[in-house]
Amino acid sequence: MPCHNGPVTDDGRLVLAGAPIGQVGDVSPRLREVLASADVVAAEDTRRLRRLATELGVEIGGRIVSYYDANEAGRAKELLESLKEGRTVVIITDAGMPGVSDPGYRLTHLAVEAGIMVTALPGPSAVTTALAVSGLPSDRFCFEGFPPRKAGERARRLSALAAEERTMVFFEAPHRLRDSLQAMAEAFGPDRPAAVCRELTKTYEEVRRGGLAELAEWAAPGVRGEITVVVAGHVAGETEPDVAALVAEVERRVAAGEQRKAAVAEVAKGSGMPKRELYDAVHRRSPTP
Repeated sequence: MPCHNGPVTDDGRLVLAGAPIGQVGDVSPRLREVLASADVVAAEDTRRLRRLATELGVEIGGRIVSYYDANEAGRAKELLESLKEGRTVVIITDAGMPGVSDPGYRLTHLAVEAGIMVTALPGPSAVTTALAVSGLPSDRFCFEGFPPRKAGERARRLSALAAEERTMVFFEAPHRLRDSLQAMAEAFGPDRPAAVCRELTKTYEEVRRGGLAELAEWAAPGVRGEITVVVAGHVAGETEPDVAALVAEVERRVAAGEQRKAAVAEVAKGSGMPKRELYDAVHRRSPTP
């Protein structure tokens, strides 16, 4: 069913094509038809597209153009003109569905605003695949994409999600996985159930389940591959940490000679209270550095 805002014109058609996240055999049979018949195929990586077409035994007859983060804004306007000229434009990214942490949103938005038909070829998604195999509640969930790279921004973003009751799905780069899991343990609590899904549908697929602190320790030596993290939501009515008691424990440690920053980190880690919130509570009571 096409999605549109207002009457659909007689112009072209925009097709968002889901690409396999691992196994080529997972593609929709319709993908072969669309790649062969489209007037324009906009690919996140043109080399990967040609390799995929070869594996599928498809000859792409239309024009192939690159469509990735750095050129998306300008290319979207160009592709919109092709749509207005009555052409069929296909967007395909390296894996999964265009527009979901991948290029695609800008052109989709422009096409919808112009009343051009927008449709999709459903395909594999790391978001829903990881959610399904995680073993965590899947009746309600939210997708949070990649956490911020900078530690301070990441801590603030995760702290804002501490009371989120839906299961949360994140993407993360393998070299940042340990730091993100540690930050999640600080924001959500060390025992919050989670699953790290690595290389989904591929030869070395692995799903590790456990508490966030346990998973952070597992990831410490380094992890390779495409990563999706699924984290259980906050359970309403969970016992909240006794802030006054935690502040008192920090003050006790400081009085014994421990640095305040280190004391806050250790107490927060053991309590599940976000480190920044505990630090602020301690600072309000004892503002001197």
